[in-house]
Amino acid sequence: MKLKDMTLISLFSAFFAVSAWITVPFTVPFTMQTFAVFLACLTLGGGHAAISVTVYLLAGAVGLPVFSGFRGGVGVLLGPTGGFLAGFVALCLCFWAITALLPDIKKKKPLALLLGLAVLYLFGTVWYVLLSLKAGGVGFFAAFSTCVLPFLLPDLAKMAVAFLVADRMRPFFDR
Repeated sequence: MKLKDMTLISLFSAFFAVSAWITVPFTVPFTMQTFAVFLACLTLGGGHAAISVTVYLLAGAVGLPVFSGFRGGVGVLLGPTGGFLAGFVALCLCFWAITALLPDIKKKKPLALLLGLAVLYLFGTVWYVLLSLKAGGVGFFAAFSTCVLPFLLPDLAKMAVAFLVADRMRPFFDR
């Protein structure tokens, strides 16, 4: 791996932390993390974005306050939003697989991000349902309406903005 790649991976790991701190409290907090993950995929590629997210999650797991609400520790990863945090890695890997496997078509990256977002939502919702079993249980559709529906339009808007920002950033990354 080149020094440039390692530097960009580290910078995006820090960017994930900053984007987590921009939070609107909710059952699952509204953050700018999905925007940061989309931007990482579009600028670094899915593989390097997955490494960057993993570094971010490891930093949080050891207790650095990089998660929403300036929280850190394994407890956050094992809490109700832990599935979404793990889902960020799955989103990146999904993006990486789709962009590597599909022929070079114009709609490949939007399709990869949309499917990655669906995988992220699935990870987060299933984790939320599994954790709620201890407290009496929440059905999948109830969890879906809590964990996904309020975020769908904002996440699609973040995706569109990520495409615009990535296009503007591309000349700086190509140097």
